[in-house]
Amino acid sequence: MAAHSSAGKHLSEVAPHIDLGHDPVLQETSVDTLRGHDVVVLALPHGQSGQIAAALRAEDPDVLVLDLGADHRLESAEDWQDYYGSEHSGTWTYGMPELPLSDGTRQRELLATAREIAVPGCNATAVTLALAPLLRAGLLDAAGLSAVLPVGYSGAGRSPKQHLMFSEASGTASPYAVGGTHRHVPEVLQNLRRATGQDGQRLGFTPVLVPMSRGILAVCTAPVAEGTTTADLLSALQADYADEHFVTVLPEGRFPATGEVAGANTIRIGAAVDHRSGQATVISALDNLVKGTAGAAIQSLNLALGIPETTGLTRTALAP
Repeated sequence: MAAHSSAGKHLSEVAPHIDLGHDPVLQETSVDTLRGHDVVVLALPHGQSGQIAAALRAEDPDVLVLDLGADHRLESAEDWQDYYGSEHSGTWTYGMPELPLSDGTRQRELLATAREIAVPGCNATAVTLALAPLLRAGLLDAAGLSAVLPVGYSGAGRSPKQHLMFSEASGTASPYAVGGTHRHVPEVLQNLRRATGQDGQRLGFTPVLVPMSRGILAVCTAPVAEGTTTADLLSALQADYADEHFVTVLPEGRFPATGEVAGANTIRIGAAVDHRSGQATVISALDNLVKGTAGAAIQSLNLALGIPETTGLTRTALAP
């Protein structure tokens, strides 16, 4: 078991809730530590997975590597340079099994043979799965997409930057990465291009830290053509997700809450048309600590290993 900034510590110091019956010392995340394993899961800060992954794959082409960081998500080296400011490490198979593709297939079909998997970002998952079917059906103005995302504090990551203490955060909401600067923006746009086979999507994207420990509620809006109904939106969502085990499209008049998905590898989606404004509102909820990234990693790992996709994952949320 390896770590980055916590290397050298006992597991109990970093994750006291995990009880393996022993208390291993976390090793440095390096090629030497990870060499010889059948499956390697990397969860490093951006820009730090590429070299390790390349070395592991060069030594053993059969090793299955999953990267929970951003290094291998983007197809465009220009987008990577623009948002991350470092050298692009290449593009791996994207770990969002439910993503519908423009050729009528699903992303899971590509994952079945993958040995290099780039696991999605949590905000990107929430927005992509909410909007992709509606854009595919031509129900939304692709140039007028907007998403505001109340996000639990774990969704902002752990890093040595200043955050509000919980006592300060408990009475406030705080936006971050405003003005199109969030690094999940090019990832969402890439997903929507792959789902529709078209360019031209424009997305306003504003995450907001709110006083909860986990969860994302993505409130997505876009203009619709005159005559578009709520039933049209729900029909398009059902057309793409009716057979998806971990996606629930809610009936008309119902919308998800983050508590309904806490601890579960699920995303719940509701939608409505506001005829007065001519806008669609599509709301998705997921647990950023599960379906957001870690659950998607297990789901993708299962597909790559040829075992049932649902293995080790649950649709049942934690009791309130």
